[in-house]
Amino acid sequence: MTNQVNRRAFVQRAVGTVVGGVAAWTSLRSHPALGIEPIVRNGDAKFKFSLAAYSYRELLQGKPPALTLSDFIDDCARFGLEGTELTSYYFPTPVTPAYLRQLKRQCFRLGLDISGTAVGNNFALPNGPKRDEQIAMVKQWVDYAEILGAPVIRIFAGYPPKDMAPDQAHKLIVAGMEQCCQYAGQHGIHLALENHGGPTADVNKLLSLVHDVRSPWFGVNLDSGNFRSDDIYGDLARIAPFAINVQIKVSVSGPDGKKHPSDFQRLAQILGDVGYRGYIVLEYEEKGDVRQECARYVRQLRQAFTSQS
Repeated sequence: MTNQVNRRAFVQRAVGTVVGGVAAWTSLRSHPALGIEPIVRNGDAKFKFSLAAYSYRELLQGKPPALTLSDFIDDCARFGLEGTELTSYYFPTPVTPAYLRQLKRQCFRLGLDISGTAVGNNFALPNGPKRDEQIAMVKQWVDYAEILGAPVIRIFAGYPPKDMAPDQAHKLIVAGMEQCCQYAGQHGIHLALENHGGPTADVNKLLSLVHDVRSPWFGVNLDSGNFRSDDIYGDLARIAPFAINVQIKVSVSGPDGKKHPSDFQRLAQILGDVGYRGYIVLEYEEKGDVRQECARYVRQLRQAFTSQS
């Protein structure tokens, strides 16, 4: 009971900070069309573990690549993971339904979920052909995700042109996300906005985007390594109530750019406090033998997060 009370209090404080107090929060609850609320959970945290194919980027790129996505999936099973995150960048082109079903079959036979996929989009472009291409690409990956059985796609807000006013960029980003969320919802797919540079590098700007998107198929992709503030873990705690997917990096960097080891226990506590239920995805970006390092950090993540669930 005490944990539930603490968790409830934490969510109320986080949302109060974002929307400007209890009165604004009450208004949001009365008018859900104003934006998404913190994800409703059952009160108990539950963590599953996955690995982002981005971790293998040097092995999956090249001419020819050293490994294929099929090899990456085999490693995820070998590491004892429950899932695998198949980043869109490493699919052979053209992507075909037959290839997607082949990967889906492999994952099923290895006992793996496809926990999600990820695209590199830019919704901060002015109206025109380039913006249309970005929206069409995200919708195309919704179709691919449906075939794969991936429930969520990590998306970006994007980077506006230097001469674009911030409020115009905000409106364009929200409009792009709403348009793609409407399509994604028709296919049972969630879109998760990552705190990834540009307008989402600042927690307040990120949350202003989150609150303006009107869709039940929308949430946050919490990336533990992308904030550069003086209070990284405080910022992560503020977006945790809206997380529908979580990517964990093994280091964080403050405003000075110096790297520090991620505090897995603290991250587990933050997500446990909001009752997060879903995948914890390792996204490895450091040096070393990536296959050995990923196996090692998967074990560390499981140990840290299991103690909180």
